[in-house]
Amino acid sequence: MAKINNRPTSPHLQVYRLPLTGIISISHRLTGVMLSVGLIFFVYIVYALAGGAATYSAMQRFANIGLIKLIYWGFIYALFFHLCHGVRHLCWDIGKSFSRETLNRYALIELSVSLVLTLVTLFIY
Repeated sequence: MAKINNRPTSPHLQVYRLPLTGIISISHRLTGVMLSVGLIFFVYIVYALAGGAATYSAMQRFANIGLIKLIYWGFIYALFFHLCHGVRHLCWDIGKSFSRETLNRYALIELSVSLVLTLVTLFIY
């Protein structure tokens, strides 16, 4: 018969809460994937430019679909978020901001700045 031990088990996924820095790290990886996939749309735009007026017109009709516009702005946010997190990594590379308070504060700054940059781009556009 199996021996029962009284060791605590690891926390279940429903109980465990990722810290903000963990969520930011996962988000950074996801935005990197989103940017890679978004390059396909960029290639489509370049193809439409090279294809002439009819191809470019078709691309513009496609780009004006509401869902595509939403994806486009998600791509813009992913770009700014990835950029801000890259700047944060540069700070880490020089050995700065490793305390818990600084990590969380910079994570919030990173989220805020990427959102502000996206909104500024939206208003300029």
